[in-house]
Amino acid sequence: MAGKKIKGRKRHIVTDTNSNLLYVKVHAANIHDTISGGNVFLSAYLRYPTLEGVNGDAGYKGTFKEYLESLWFKVDISEKITPGWEILPKRWCVERTFAWINTRRRLSKDYEISTHSEEAHIYIAFSSVLLRRLL
Repeated sequence: MAGKKIKGRKRHIVTDTNSNLLYVKVHAANIHDTISGGNVFLSAYLRYPTLEGVNGDAGYKGTFKEYLESLWFKVDISEKITPGWEILPKRWCVERTFAWINTRRRLSKDYEISTHSEEAHIYIAFSSVLLRRLL
């Protein structure tokens, strides 16, 4: 349908190679991934200055890659997946973290009014994942 305006949000997360959540940012869906992704990674870098590089899917190529490479970060963008199912090892860490977060009923849809409260609920949801790992 032409002209249909869908309200929504995007969630960007930064994880380490063990799928531990480092940083999350929720924003309006009308901001493109290549623009907001660079800002999210830089915010994560300010919190964790030992980060050396970033992996992303094909949606982050272009402005995102050029921006972070100009700041001397190593950027590895996964190629588009061929028709069929394929595991991309580094990309799988992020997808698994999204799956753990989405098991929470409150995070399965956009129930929160504020993006800040949704980010807080994501951190709370992931803290239970970390507690389960300890047991």
